[in-house]
Amino acid sequence: MWQAKIIVAGGFGVGKTTLVTAVSEIEPVRTEAAMTAVASSMDDTAHVPQKVVTTTAMDFGRLTVPPDVVLYIFGTPGQRRFWFMWDDIVRGALAAIVLVDTRRLADSFGAVDFFEARRLPFIVVINRFDGNLSHSAEQVKDALALAPDVPVLDCDARERDQVKQVLITTVKHALARRQPVS
Repeated sequence: MWQAKIIVAGGFGVGKTTLVTAVSEIEPVRTEAAMTAVASSMDDTAHVPQKVVTTTAMDFGRLTVPPDVVLYIFGTPGQRRFWFMWDDIVRGALAAIVLVDTRRLADSFGAVDFFEARRLPFIVVINRFDGNLSHSAEQVKDALALAPDVPVLDCDARERDQVKQVLITTVKHALARRQPVS
C-alpha cells in the first residue's frame, strides 16, 4: 500500500472544505466554527454570502485509489490569521492543490507563495462555482505568474469524480517533479 499526504489550500471561502468532503471515503474531520460578528468584520463574505461557518484548524479526508494508493487529504484554513498552522499541516506532504475563486484571485497569492517558498509541488485548481468558468486556465496562470510547469485545472469542488481526477493529477505532477536520488 502506497500512501501520500495532499494539502488543499487557498483563500477564505474558495471551497476547500467542500472539496475534501466531496471526495472523502470516510466521514471527513472538519474543524468549522460559526462565524462571529468579529470574524465577519475581518472576512469578506461578499462573494460567499451564505457562508456561516469557517475552518479554524483543518479538514481531513481519505481517498483510496485502487488498487493500492491511499491519499490523506488535509484542507488548510484560508484566513491569514490561521496561516501560522500551515507549516505543521504541510509537514510530510507530497504535494498541494491551490484552490482558487477567480472572483477573488488575489486571495490565492499567499498560498502560491507559500508552496513556492517551500518547493512543494502544487497545482492550481479553479473552482467552478455554480458550474461557471469565468476565466481560462491560461488567464489564471498569467495572473498568478505561475511557472510554466505548474498545471492549472478547473473543477466543481462538489463533484466527487472531478475532485478525484484533480487529486490523481496532483500526485502525478508531484512524482514527475521528484529529483532522482544520486
